[in-house]
Amino acid sequence: MTGAPDYPIEGGCDCRFIRYRLLSSPLFVHCCHCRWCQRETGASFALNAMIEGDQVELLSGNLAWVDTPSESGRGQQIGRSPKCSVALWSHYAGAGPLIAFVRVGTLDNPDLLPPNIHIFTVSKQPWVVLPESTPAVPVYYDRKQYWPPASLARREALLPRIEAWVASQRDGMS
Repeated sequence: MTGAPDYPIEGGCDCRFIRYRLLSSPLFVHCCHCRWCQRETGASFALNAMIEGDQVELLSGNLAWVDTPSESGRGQQIGRSPKCSVALWSHYAGAGPLIAFVRVGTLDNPDLLPPNIHIFTVSKQPWVVLPESTPAVPVYYDRKQYWPPASLARREALLPRIEAWVASQRDGMS
């Protein structure tokens, strides 16, 4: 990739029933090599662009939301095309719909968002060779060490809304 992409950028599912737009750059792009991601994708890793939920604009179609387990035990919701079943993005229980993990491979030009970091490399497939130019960590990482300052500031601004959402979920269980 040469330079930063101009936003918005668009993507969608295989059958084009779902079309979406990223209105701004992601907070961070993870290439996750955990066994959960391998199982969910049927591939060696998942490449997810983490972005504020309100920065993902659905242009056409309606997602089918599927509740799936996660290693944290709190689960996630995966938004899939109801026509071709392609997974487009997910929401984890820690932030719900306020943070989306967009599947980079569903972008019209996925080359625009290479990973900022490789995570859970302790369980990566042994034949996957990681580039020395991209940080890689055995499990997870310290956000303050790897995220750019602008992304940290965007996350900080979102934290009160995340905390309110988490509290509303707890209250709903009572």
